[in-house]
Amino acid sequence: MPSEKYFVINNMAEKDKSGIEILESAEALQKEFNKAESFFKTNGKVLGFILGFVTAVVGGYFGYTYWVDSQNEEAQAAMYPAVSYFESDSLTQALNGTAGNDGLLSIADQYSHTPAGKLANFYVGLIYLKQAKYDQAIEALSSFSSSDAILQGRAYALIGDAHVEKKAWDEAITAYQKAADFKPNKYFTPTYLMKLASVYVEKKQNTEAIAIYAKVAEQYATSMEALNAKKYKSKLEASVGE
Repeated sequence: MPSEKYFVINNMAEKDKSGIEILESAEALQKEFNKAESFFKTNGKVLGFILGFVTAVVGGYFGYTYWVDSQNEEAQAAMYPAVSYFESDSLTQALNGTAGNDGLLSIADQYSHTPAGKLANFYVGLIYLKQAKYDQAIEALSSFSSSDAILQGRAYALIGDAHVEKKAWDEAITAYQKAADFKPNKYFTPTYLMKLASVYVEKKQNTEAIAIYAKVAEQYATSMEALNAKKYKSKLEASVGE
């Protein structure tokens, strides 16, 4: 009696044979071609729509990317004079521009879809914070977004600073927590945590403040903030124990 292995091999041979027959037989090949032709005739419109849609999406993506890149270059060039005014502490000129040069407000609005336009919002927020215009600072800094650990963390912290000036403690806590949680690092995170702890102290939430100081002292022991964190933690623990 033929073995199971025989039937498997024989079946595979039959399959292989049928494939060879299609290739060697003009009649069989024509039949397969007719099947394909019939399929494309029946579904031609759908396939054409799918192909057109995919082409449009891919073309649109690369077109948009090229446009954003070119717009970003324009925004960077436009920002140069405004940033120079900012660095020389000529804040009004930096915000509003001068004859022939756009200010940061205009650049942030006109190029809002570009990284440079978003960076303009960061500068606008800094200026408003310096001018004690805290609501405007919060709005501008909230419009800034970046994957950069330093800039985005700094933006969240500045929003926290603005809320502190307004004595909006809960909002400040949220902002400082975002700053501390965004891509933690040994250089800036300890500073954000210390700011967070100080707001908890202001709210007399000493238990939460102690926990933050402990985190700085333990997880960022080599930072400049670690010594102060230990000192403030000890003082708070003593006051809580009284």
